[in-house]
Amino acid sequence: MTSSPNLDQMTPDQLRAFAAQLLSQVDSLGQQVDRMGKKNDRDQTIIEQLTHEIAWFKRNKFAKRSEQLSPDQGSLLDDLLDTDIAAIEAELKALNPPAAQAEPRKQPKRASLPAQFPRTVIYHEPDNIQCACGCQLQRVGEDVSEKLDYTPGVFTVEQHVRGKWVCRECETLTQAPVPAQVIDKGIPTAGLLAHVMVAKFADHLPLYRQEKIFGRAGFAIARSTLAQWVGQTGVQLQPLVDALRETVLAQGVIHADETPVQMLAPGERKTHRAYVWAYCTTPYSALKAVVYDFSPSRAGEHARNFLGAWNGKLVCDDFGGYKASFQQGITEIGCMAHARRKFFDLHATNKSQLAEQALHSIGGLYEIERLAREMTDEERWRVRQEKAGPLIDALHTWMMAQRDLVPEGSAIAKALDYSLKRWMALTRYLDDGAVPIDNNAVENQIRPWALGRSNWLFAGSLRSGKRAAAIMSLIQSARMNGHDPYAYLKDVLTRLPTQRASEITELLPHRWAPIQSRKACWPDI
Repeated sequence: MTSSPNLDQMTPDQLRAFAAQLLSQVDSLGQQVDRMGKKNDRDQTIIEQLTHEIAWFKRNKFAKRSEQLSPDQGSLLDDLLDTDIAAIEAELKALNPPAAQAEPRKQPKRASLPAQFPRTVIYHEPDNIQCACGCQLQRVGEDVSEKLDYTPGVFTVEQHVRGKWVCRECETLTQAPVPAQVIDKGIPTAGLLAHVMVAKFADHLPLYRQEKIFGRAGFAIARSTLAQWVGQTGVQLQPLVDALRETVLAQGVIHADETPVQMLAPGERKTHRAYVWAYCTTPYSALKAVVYDFSPSRAGEHARNFLGAWNGKLVCDDFGGYKASFQQGITEIGCMAHARRKFFDLHATNKSQLAEQALHSIGGLYEIERLAREMTDEERWRVRQEKAGPLIDALHTWMMAQRDLVPEGSAIAKALDYSLKRWMALTRYLDDGAVPIDNNAVENQIRPWALGRSNWLFAGSLRSGKRAAAIMSLIQSARMNGHDPYAYLKDVLTRLPTQRASEITELLPHRWAPIQSRKACWPDI
């Protein structure tokens, strides 16, 4: 420790220098206190918000049921509430870790896993059995914990054996640490959690159906337990989803689209229309990824909040919610498929000859795109300039001439107006080989939500909708990269608890490479 200086022996200059040093230290400490105070205030605000939210969910879960929903729909709501409560509790625990207890709290006794399930024994032993004093450690016992695993249709049990090694001379006890898990002290393995997540968000199986399926396999898992697993797993996966969003927004060109989803109104047992927004990379990008965002309405502010400071080229339909973003620097890229659809509908209903001619011209543009699909961006730009440019000019001249001939308010006039009013946005793809001609790529990524709506009926809350959007972003991105979603999530959930935050991007679907698991065996020591 540094001793205090003798002020009596200091010269006036030394005293002034010492005083200046003390003032500097006090100022630095004051700044640190201010920063810590602001952080504490922010954390306290979040804790209060989450505490209020969890109280709201509990009130809705245990309050008197309304007859506006059927019993089956009510059970779906209970699952969603359990999931949200588990997620909020996990976030609260991360923000405000519980203080160490003076006396260990008595834990409820957990029922043993069925003895008839096959067991895989995995040994965890110290890397070095040489004691620090130089003696050889002796194995004197072991701790055994069991985790429930699931391969579709079959339950198995992972038995983790942690040997106890002691030095006879200095009585030092050595034991391998407990492997990190997504759900601390829980029974599910990463494989079981991955199965539940994929079944719910990829195969669209509500938890009450999974409960019955597990029961037929020989071990009934309560849907409330499954809901807690989903909530806690969703919290753990969120940093990975945030990294995926940043990766997508690092692209210069992205697609955007939205689709309606029913969501329970806060405090009521009625649903109202919410929306899922999809943002994905283009077919010409080396990166294959999609990120979903769930919002309570279709207001354009939700798209602006997601895109933030991004100012690239946005391929989208003519939805007015994007207009404000275009005024802030984002470049609008129109969708030729939407323009074509107007003429296709017209031709399908009354066999319009003008619509048929428009379809023929637009078909020529798509034929050029098929030829240029496997080209580089530079080659694609040259082909478009050489072949598509003249077709575009001729189509525009023809549309302008026909618009002067058709009656105002007619169906063909509306179809022509749709294209002519958006002509600049529709033809911007000619100037950049990295830009696609239409928005079909993202419409394909919206389809899983349309399939899911008929199974899970509605989102129980804004939180559950955002969690579904986050997890489906990982699952669908894994599919886009040719991965089995179950294999991907199982490996990610195995590695995630020990993955460094700076290396989280290695677990993203487009960069993911599975680590070969080692066979369980007795250590060779």
